[in-house]
Amino acid sequence: MANIFTRIFDSIESDIHSLLDKKEENNPIQALNHYLRQSEKETEKVRKLIERQRQLKEEFTVERKEADEMADKRKHQAEIAEKAGEKELAEFALNEYEEYAARAERLTLNEVEAMKQLESLEKRYEEMQHKLKDMRLKRMELMGKENVARARYEMNKLTGSSADKSYLKFSEMERYIENLESKVTNDYHHHTLDSKIARLEKEMADNKNKDEKNEKVI
Repeated sequence: MANIFTRIFDSIESDIHSLLDKKEENNPIQALNHYLRQSEKETEKVRKLIERQRQLKEEFTVERKEADEMADKRKHQAEIAEKAGEKELAEFALNEYEEYAARAERLTLNEVEAMKQLESLEKRYEEMQHKLKDMRLKRMELMGKENVARARYEMNKLTGSSADKSYLKFSEMERYIENLESKVTNDYHHHTLDSKIARLEKEMADNKNKDEKNEKVI
């Protein structure tokens, strides 16, 4: 029985180690989550095995106590029958005593062995629990590194080549605005100049007309 449980544990631990030893190239967080779920399932299987082993140990204990009680009872009955001169009855009770005593001894050995196995299983289970906690801690560490990497990536987008493109676009917009302002200003000056010249021409024409009228009157 001990060899069976040892093989089960070795198989489970081997599966966990093989999972953890695989390269996590594409998505380490996703891979570790998968490994963690698998390990949790395997650990749950072990917990159930421990529960079954504990129940088995309790059954050995109950059977051993019952055998001890029956052995004591048959021994006492054999003594009474012998004192009463009931030789045949005493011999039957003595045979029963020996059967129960032998059974109790065998059950005691099974109980002790089951207890040792249970203690071993519980120890290994605690080790697996610690490994799970380490895996959860590793996942948290990887998540932290992933967050930092993502943050740096976003910052690089702002301060790297993308930022340069954004700066160029901004510079182009500034130049466009400056050119537009210059054009508006020039248009304004041109419009103002045209207005002034037109006004001067009108004034000159009016003055010329006045002079011609004055000459006619004279």
